[in-house]
Amino acid sequence: LFLLPMVSLNLQKRLAASVLKCGKRKVWLDPNEVNEISMANSRQNIRKLVKDGVIIKLPTAIHSRDRVRKRLAAKRRGRHTGTGKRRGTAEARLPVKVCWIRRMRVLRRMLRKYREAKKIDKHLYHELYVKAKGNVFKNKRNLMEYIHKAKSEKSREKTLADQAEARRAKSKASRERKLARSEARKAVTTAASEKAPEPAAPAAAPAATGGKKKKTKPTA
Repeated sequence: LFLLPMVSLNLQKRLAASVLKCGKRKVWLDPNEVNEISMANSRQNIRKLVKDGVIIKLPTAIHSRDRVRKRLAAKRRGRHTGTGKRRGTAEARLPVKVCWIRRMRVLRRMLRKYREAKKIDKHLYHELYVKAKGNVFKNKRNLMEYIHKAKSEKSREKTLADQAEARRAKSKASRERKLARSEARKAVTTAASEKAPEPAAPAAAPAATGGKKKKTKPTA
C-alpha cells in the first residue's frame, strides 16, 4: 500500500488564528475537509471557511473552582487547620503587628464615632486615644465600659461640685444676712444713745483730814 503524503496546514492554522484572534492551539480544522482547507491561502478564504463551519475556534477550557470554594468554606468553619496542616509559625501565619493594627483601627474608629456623635468631648477623646495607644483597652467592650464609667464619674463630680457651690452660696448669703442684722442693731443702738439726755456730774467728795476727829463738848 502506498500512503498518501500528509498535507501541511500550518499556514491555514496560522491565518485562522489571526482571523479568530486566538492561539493556534485553539483552532480546529475539520479533518474531512483537508483538501478544501489546503486550498485556502488567504484570510478571505479562511473567513469563508469559518463561516461555513469548517474551521472552528475551540471554547476555553474550564478549570472549576467548586472544590476550592468548598474547602475554603470548611476551613472557615475550622476544618483542615490542625497541627498537621500548618507549615509556618504562629507569628508567620498571623503576625502580632497585624493583630495590633486591627485592634487600633477598631478602637480609633469607635472613638471618632463617639466624638462626632457628641458622646465624648475632645478632652476625653484625647485621653482615651492615648490610653488605647498605651495598650489599656483589650477590645471595644472594655473601651465602652471605661467611657460609661468615666462619664458617670464626671457627672458625679459635677453634681458634687454644684452641691458644694450651692452650700457655699447659702452660707455666704447667711453670713451676709447676719452681718446686715448686726449692722442694723448697731445703728439702732447708736441712734438711741444719741437721743437720751446726759446724766448730771456727781458731787465732789469732801477732802479727807488726817488723824482722829476731836470730840466737842456740848455747852450748858
